[in-house]
Amino acid sequence: MLFRVIYRTKQNVDISYYFCFDITGMNRNNKTRKSSGTTQRLCSGSSRSKMAGAEGDDSLYPIAVLIDELRNEDVQLRLNSIKKLSTIALALEVERTRTELLPFLTDTIYDEDEVLLALAEQLGSFTVLVGGPEFVHCLLPPLESLATVEETVVRDKAVESLRKISQEHSPVDLEVHFVPLVKRLASGDWFTSRTSACGLFSVCYPHVSSTVKAEIRQHFRTLCSDDTPMVRRAASSKLGEFAKVLELDYVKSDIIPLFTALASDEQDSVRLLAVESGVSIATLLPQEDLEDLVMPTLRQAAEDKSWRVRYMVADKFSELQKAVGPEITKNDLVPAFQNLLKDCEAEVRTAAANKVKVFCESLPEDSRETIIMTHILPCVKELVSDTNQHVKSALASVIMGLSTILGKDNTVEHLLPLFLVQLKDEYPEVRLNIISNLDCVNEVIGIRQLSQSLLPAIVELAEDAKWRVRLAIIEYMPLLAGQLGVEFFDEKLNSLCMAWLIDHVYAIREAATCNLMKLVEKFGAEWAQNTIVPKVLGMANDSNYLHRMTTLFCINALSEVCGQEITTKHMLPVVLKMSTDQVANVRFNVARCLQKIGPVLDSRYF
Repeated sequence: MLFRVIYRTKQNVDISYYFCFDITGMNRNNKTRKSSGTTQRLCSGSSRSKMAGAEGDDSLYPIAVLIDELRNEDVQLRLNSIKKLSTIALALEVERTRTELLPFLTDTIYDEDEVLLALAEQLGSFTVLVGGPEFVHCLLPPLESLATVEETVVRDKAVESLRKISQEHSPVDLEVHFVPLVKRLASGDWFTSRTSACGLFSVCYPHVSSTVKAEIRQHFRTLCSDDTPMVRRAASSKLGEFAKVLELDYVKSDIIPLFTALASDEQDSVRLLAVESGVSIATLLPQEDLEDLVMPTLRQAAEDKSWRVRYMVADKFSELQKAVGPEITKNDLVPAFQNLLKDCEAEVRTAAANKVKVFCESLPEDSRETIIMTHILPCVKELVSDTNQHVKSALASVIMGLSTILGKDNTVEHLLPLFLVQLKDEYPEVRLNIISNLDCVNEVIGIRQLSQSLLPAIVELAEDAKWRVRLAIIEYMPLLAGQLGVEFFDEKLNSLCMAWLIDHVYAIREAATCNLMKLVEKFGAEWAQNTIVPKVLGMANDSNYLHRMTTLFCINALSEVCGQEITTKHMLPVVLKMSTDQVANVRFNVARCLQKIGPVLDSRYF
């Protein structure tokens, strides 16, 4: 194809560019010459194109540039052009996009990974640009090539786009065009194509004939026993998804044996993915079949020699519990959960500790309290003193939720001592997780029973040497204030909030300012006038100019929540006095402060 562009330079000289571009043969030749005349529209040698002929329109010049850049030696230019592929396709129109652009793109698959990734993403939304669902099969050749490349992210994106456009195929086109593609990928010589095929079975299976369905099932069975671990891993990850579109009889006859085999694979990476698929399979089977078909394999996985497989069981435990129902939970999952909470690997204990609250909430109501007190709580008590900080932190983030399940008496007798131990833990994150969930206990027993042990923990966190720890406790202060009440807060925590305003770290001072605003919203303007405002305004006379600036920041934050009267009567005079401060930065912030509080002030001050 020959593209010609004429554009006018700043010196009023028209430059004519000829782009001789063979879109299928990848040959390009550029020539330039000076000419006169009006700027003309980009045109191609094809009489089919509407891009030819119109005088005085240079709007398609960028299109010629994008097309030219598709084969530029500069990777970034090629990437830029690929990302604008829809623009090129619109200019070429649907017929030339199908007959010229797509074959060209299919031939350019050997490129940099980032270019191929962008191409795979673009093609997933190309249906309209090739003429609609009737011609969507034209997109399959380039995507098939992309699904076989070595780079995993490119293959995954190509499979994602294939899954997307598969929904736009008619049942006939699926059997004629899409299913043969899946079969070619599944039978490919390289493992890359076979791994890609695993993600495509489920999208075409529901819409094809019984004969084709049988072929698809056979191909999937073959991939599940592939010699290459990467292929078996891909098949294992898609097993549950494929099972959801199969008829129940085939789930029992085909999927269950595959699940059992993959869950016993020599590679732990295959086994752990089989666990995730096993949870999905369990949701498809009738209750009477679960014990015989699924549970033996899942029990084996919970005791697997690889900690990564046990971790996956712990991570998916709540979904598994929901899938198998209350009876199997009581008989099988409670002992398994106990073992996971006592696992020798900290990662497994952490994953199990995260599930304690959800697991207990989902237990059968008639036996929930008994199971928790007899089987779960002893394990929880051990985890409170675990040697690994991540285990303790995970437990601290959920343990407070047990109080609403067990009630006041059990909470006071059994859980409260555990809370107090964690409030004194050496790791700040454990203490923060307990403090951030105090509202659960407050609903059950009231915050007063925690106050004596709570206060030392808060003070210690508030004065921690790590400023990020101090910042975290500031963020929880409004929550604590609401739980503790105004009297306890004024007595024990008010001084801490004011101390943060003069912290040597700016982020702490900024967070402390926001904290004051939230406290005023919670306790009211009258409380602010009596308790907060005098202390804030007193900082205006501090010898440290940073503290004087903090006063201005506080006034900015407090003016709106305190209201017009307090702002006008108490804050404005201080701001005006500070306008003569000897530090220029303070005077500058006075101006910004006046702009901020202006809408709040009484109109007579303008």
